[in-house]
Amino acid sequence: MVAAPVVVGGCHVATLLSGQVFRREPTERDFLMVLKMLGSAVGAEWVKKTRKAYFETPVLPADRFQAVIQLLDVFAQYLADFASRQALASSEADPEAVASAKEFVQAHVEEPITLEQVVEHVHVSRFYFCKLFKKATGMTLTEYVGRVRVEKAKGLLVDPSLRISEIVFAAGFGSIPRFNSLFKQHVGMAPTEYRASLRSQLPV
Repeated sequence: MVAAPVVVGGCHVATLLSGQVFRREPTERDFLMVLKMLGSAVGAEWVKKTRKAYFETPVLPADRFQAVIQLLDVFAQYLADFASRQALASSEADPEAVASAKEFVQAHVEEPITLEQVVEHVHVSRFYFCKLFKKATGMTLTEYVGRVRVEKAKGLLVDPSLRISEIVFAAGFGSIPRFNSLFKQHVGMAPTEYRASLRSQLPV
């Protein structure tokens, strides 16, 4: 069985699992060892059904097994990316101040963004905005800005001609260490690993 974690916003939210497979053809000796581990409490009918299931389990050679792992990783990454974008997108259910703040952040993501700027833009008090934004998004403004920048960086990493240093500043991060730390926190891997995973998904 293969497991691929789905990481959204730095949190492990789900795991994709493959079905049960064997790496080599099962043998009668293997099956008898399984029965021995289970003990003598099992009945004849159960043994019959188990034998059928055991010997009908798919056998995957090394190349196909690696393909399964890669496919699960691709699905997991796609689900994580989709969930991240959904969490950051504006919704009709958003209060006006929250929707306006999201639009402001999206439009100025490459620039330094402060809470004071956003509060002035949405025309509500600092205390009220912080409480409203956290309730609507589950994030503070700082966390939201960081995740928007990470998503922008993920899009830029698709372009192999861009250096990491260029992506850092194009996505609004002030430093490479800060970028690396936040990216790994939210995506679950370093930017260079993420870029390599994108390349591995391209057809040869």
